[in-house]
Amino acid sequence: MANVNVSFNASQQQLALLRLVNWGLKIGLILFATDLFGLTTPPVTLSYVLIFEACYVGFSYRFHRLSMNNNGLLFLTLLLDTLFWATWLYFTGGATNAFVSLLLLPIAISAITLPLWAPWCLTIVSTVFYSLMIVDITEQNSGSVMDHDMSQMNHVMQANQAMPASHSMDMGSHYLGMWFNFVISALVLTITVGFIAKRIRQKNAELHYLREAQLRQEKILALGTASAQMAHQLATPLATLRLLVDELSDSINDVEQTELISEMQQALNRCEVTLADLRLATESIREQKLTEQRVDKLVIMLTEQISLLMPEAQLNISIAPQVESHIVLTDMGLLPALMALIQNGVQASEDNQHSSQVDVNISLSQPRELSIIIRDYGVGIATHLLHTLGSNMVKSPKGMGIAVLLSHTSFERLGGKLYLKPHSECGTEAIVTLPLSEQKTS
Repeated sequence: MANVNVSFNASQQQLALLRLVNWGLKIGLILFATDLFGLTTPPVTLSYVLIFEACYVGFSYRFHRLSMNNNGLLFLTLLLDTLFWATWLYFTGGATNAFVSLLLLPIAISAITLPLWAPWCLTIVSTVFYSLMIVDITEQNSGSVMDHDMSQMNHVMQANQAMPASHSMDMGSHYLGMWFNFVISALVLTITVGFIAKRIRQKNAELHYLREAQLRQEKILALGTASAQMAHQLATPLATLRLLVDELSDSINDVEQTELISEMQQALNRCEVTLADLRLATESIREQKLTEQRVDKLVIMLTEQISLLMPEAQLNISIAPQVESHIVLTDMGLLPALMALIQNGVQASEDNQHSSQVDVNISLSQPRELSIIIRDYGVGIATHLLHTLGSNMVKSPKGMGIAVLLSHTSFERLGGKLYLKPHSECGTEAIVTLPLSEQKTS
């Protein structure tokens, strides 16, 4: 995102420099090339307009950052550019000015940088100004100039009978052709360039998303490698601890110590189950094994896992009746991903209300899409972190957001998505969407 802002800032600065070049071009043409290009000598009124435009150019260059990510302000500046160009053209020859095609420049810029409505608006404004200049020059030439031109043409035709009368110059048709050519050029810029710019923006957005996804996968791969190594290293100490605890349980008869040994055995059981699940999940992901699972059975498995590994959690699960018989494609990473979100919710609720309450609502968000909403009763997540959690590791007082990142990756692998949003009352909602299988059991 920082690279995008830098690029946009550079383009705004280049646009401000282009305004300065355009202003210098107007001054240079008036002072040095009026006769060369057949421009009309401008009145004093144009001097005041150019002075005002100079102030505008300096302001736009000094504060070009203001229009960053502000389409309305950028459109306003391009509209002012069009007005200044139209004013200069009007006082230096109007429609007969050789530089009248520069009215198309703001249209081209808006077609590249702004949504489709902007070039259409500028096309309408530029066409109106050009039409007024055409009408003005036509009215001026309809009198003496046209009569003088026609008398000269008749004189030439009488002197040279070989020239047919159809070759007489019709300035009205010529001006109409100029107007029609301007309209076609403006429409081509608006439609063609706007369409191409839109496709380029879409491609850039896709490339940006793919680049972020690739970086996220690289981080997940590094985390997975480190986790596998650590799990392998933990297997031997856990086996040793199991033997020691079993020996202690056989040699100790004290009731109080027996209870301590029992708690140690439960903790070891939890570690062993987690390691076993990790091995199965690793094998399943490596071989890309997907299994069909009924939603109601998936909920039962989730409840059992929560009861075993997080007995302190107060889990309130509500499932819509029409969802129970649907089938989702799962692997060994789905349950751990859901449990990680529930565990985060339990921790958030405990920190805020000293209760481990978490609500889970399962329903259909679309006809072929399962929605799992996990709501906690914590203080909520900071707004600037909502769009970053799940796509990157984020530093926070509670950790690095690795659990959410891993869960998001697991859902994406199954064709689902994870959204985080604040609840209207308190806490945060983690919304998981998963595609449903075409099959449905009765």
